[in-house]
Amino acid sequence: MSEYGIAVVVPCFRCRSHILDVLQRMGQDVRRVYVVDDCCPEGTGRLVQEKVSDPRVRVLFNEKNLGVGGAVMRGYRAALEEPENRIIVKIDGDGQMDPALIPRFVAPIRRGMADYAKGNRFYDLDHVFRMPKIRIFGNVVLSFLSKFSTGYWQIFDFTNGYTAIAREVASHLDFKKIDKRYFFESDMLFRLNIIRAVVVDIPMAARYGDEKSNLSIVGSVGRFLFKHCANMVKRIFYSYFLRDLSLASLELLLGLFFTVWGCLFGGFTWWNALEQQLATPAGTAILAGTMIIVGLQLLLGFFAYDMANAPTHPLHLLCDDRDKPLSSGNAKQA
Repeated sequence: MSEYGIAVVVPCFRCRSHILDVLQRMGQDVRRVYVVDDCCPEGTGRLVQEKVSDPRVRVLFNEKNLGVGGAVMRGYRAALEEPENRIIVKIDGDGQMDPALIPRFVAPIRRGMADYAKGNRFYDLDHVFRMPKIRIFGNVVLSFLSKFSTGYWQIFDFTNGYTAIAREVASHLDFKKIDKRYFFESDMLFRLNIIRAVVVDIPMAARYGDEKSNLSIVGSVGRFLFKHCANMVKRIFYSYFLRDLSLASLELLLGLFFTVWGCLFGGFTWWNALEQQLATPAGTAILAGTMIIVGLQLLLGFFAYDMANAPTHPLHLLCDDRDKPLSSGNAKQA
């Protein structure tokens, strides 16, 4: 990339009291700011139009509430329409994300080290303990599930919404398939792994004031569990059977076979012996146990391979944003 014009997408829903301060703190290195009013009942977009004179700011209005993911994708589409926007940063409008950190997020992309950068509030333990306990618990559980579904084992804090993405990579994503609600951060990473994009964590402090989150972290664990499982199955199928076959593919198949068969065989013989009030033969127990142990060892080998299989070559250095047409459905600016 010859130029690194930075565009910032700010989705807005119930953040009227914070949005003006967020926009005021945008640095001079930011070329364009897209404020996306996601049918906000507080009229945040209209407030920005009335109070903000910064020529870099554009206000987009969604006719209906699309959710945070839908609002971000709307901003991405608008940013991709301007070729000068080479890196797209997303921050929330509630004041929890400091715009002064934008240079830190775009640096790995500028240097050719990554395609996508995201915040991680768990680097500094002093900052971690400032977070509400319930958020810590919820984030840890969701991050653990996300590692399986996205394949990015080396990162953490998957629900962190402070992100930066290279234009060339964003243009290769199908925005229509990305989750439009609060699952979109994890779903975005899943789809980035499918195209083998390099993702890095950026240390940042957790900031909490009088803002109220619209997401219940603990309540989301159950709702997101099915989506994580579905993405994990799709990712493994795409990566280890559809696009490539390796020893890891064989490890997974044999591991599942031996583990499942050992459990079924052992359970059946144990139940049969219990009904007949007979002791289970030692040989049968050893055979079932051996199959389960071998199966688990093979599964552990597969996941060890999967952990080491994270993308390492930045995609945006190998492709051009013109290789794929821009997603349709862009709405007009207000």
